[in-house]
Amino acid sequence: MTRRLLDAYGRTHAEEAGIRLRDMPAPLYQLLTLCVLFSVRIKADIAVAAARELSAAGMRTPRAMAAAGRQDRVRALGRAHYRRYDESTATALGEGAGLLLDRWRGDLRQLRAAADGDPARVRDLLREIPRIGPVGADIFCREAQGVWPELRPAFDRRALQAAAGLGLPGTPETLAALVGADELPRLAAALVRVGLTRGAAAGLREAD
Repeated sequence: MTRRLLDAYGRTHAEEAGIRLRDMPAPLYQLLTLCVLFSVRIKADIAVAAARELSAAGMRTPRAMAAAGRQDRVRALGRAHYRRYDESTATALGEGAGLLLDRWRGDLRQLRAAADGDPARVRDLLREIPRIGPVGADIFCREAQGVWPELRPAFDRRALQAAAGLGLPGTPETLAALVGADELPRLAAALVRVGLTRGAAAGLREAD
């Protein structure tokens, strides 16, 4: 079941957005930007497309995001059809970039160091960034657990509910034992995607 799940749904949002996630300032910030884009009621493919447009426009670091004009951000979001929330999200991205530069010198690894190995503290600090709420913090942690080991295992409520529906173990620790550490982000993403996709769980169960 776990292998079928990974094969069918095991692609992270970072992979979809073309982010090669590493423990480096630029890719970590690009992941954070993606989490900001996901933090409103918007289709996942539009949020991913918006992340790609911002990256293509050169807004791949907090400094570049802050230096870009607000209308440049709005136009990039518009090209991805990120409608209704484009103005407020453009503002949030600019404010968030400024906060990161002022407090963390544009480097999320400094936020990580300030959390001192405490996953709950990482989430709390992330939520101080404009537009990042519980959902955005969960997305960041489940994707970043591949490069920040102290976040492991990061399976949020939606992932655990989907696991239960598939007959998989019901705790983060027992789920994590099913795969290697490098596959944890893919497993968490797959479970959330199954939980959000009508008929996906039934299809996987019927394949038994």
